[in-house]
Amino acid sequence: MKEGPDITRIAALIGDPARANMLTALLSGKALTASELAHEAGITAPTASGHLAKLEEAGLLWRRKQGRHHYFALAGTEVASALEALAGLAASKGHLRTRTGPRDLALREARVCYDHFAGSAGVRIFESLAASHALTVDREAITLTPEGEARITALGIDLAPLKAKRRPLCRACLDWSERRTHLAGALGAAILTHATTVGWATRTNGSRLITFSKKGASEFESAFPI
Repeated sequence: MKEGPDITRIAALIGDPARANMLTALLSGKALTASELAHEAGITAPTASGHLAKLEEAGLLWRRKQGRHHYFALAGTEVASALEALAGLAASKGHLRTRTGPRDLALREARVCYDHFAGSAGVRIFESLAASHALTVDREAITLTPEGEARITALGIDLAPLKAKRRPLCRACLDWSERRTHLAGALGAAILTHATTVGWATRTNGSRLITFSKKGASEFESAFPI
C-alpha cells in the first residue's frame, strides 16, 4: 500500500491457519497457555512459541507470566472485533469449514465474543434495544438513549462505572453466524456479566458456548423482547 495504514502484515499473521486457530480460541475472552494454544492449533509447542512471538510483537496478543506459566490473551476488544468481522466476511462469501463440530449449532445460538454475547442471543439484545428506541443507531455510531438508560438500570446494571471507563459504552460488532449486528462495548460486556451473575446462563469451560437454563431463557427473552 502506498498510502495509509499497512494492513498486509496483520493480514498475513491472521491468515496463517495455526495462528488463526489460536486467535479464534482466545475469542472466549480467557487467557490460555502456550501449550493450550498449541493444542488448539494442532501444532507442537516449539512451533506455537514462534507463532505466539510474532503475534505478540505485532500487538495482537499480550502475555502475562504467573508462576511458571505464561498466559496469552487478545490485546483488546479491537482485535476481537476484527476477528469476528473477518469471520462474518468469510461466512458471507461461503468460506466455511467442511466439517462442522457437534457444538456448532449451539454456538450459533449463544456464544462469547471476547466479553459480550454473540450469536442469536447477542443479535436479540441489540435488535430489542434498537426497536424500543433504547439505542439510536447511525451506521456504526450507537448511543444509549435516556429511555435505554432507564431500561438497563431497571435490569440491575449500574451504568455509572461503565460511563467512567475509557472504553466506548456501546459498539456495533458484526456477528459472523447471524450476519447482523450484536452489541459490544462496555454495555455489551455488562449484560453478559449480568446474565451469568443472575443465573440466566452459564459459560461452558474450554468453549465459547453459553447455555441458558429454561427459566433463564424465559427471563432473558422477557428482558429483551422482539
